[in-house]
Amino acid sequence: MTVDSREELLQEISFIGYYFHWSQEEILRLPHLDRRRYCEEINRINRKVNGENNLFRV
Repeated sequence: MTVDSREELLQEISFIGYYFHWSQEEILRLPHLDRRRYCEEINRINRKVNGENNLFRV
């Protein structure tokens, strides 16, 4: 795992954990592509509700 991917993983865990209140262990059990998909979906919902730009860059 590279430093960049570690940073990305931390961002994914933080982002999903904040919105879904899932534990780190639960989030880490997800395959990488599923974590990215959850981040994208959270972003989509936030943009729709708040009219904001991307909160998480994927």
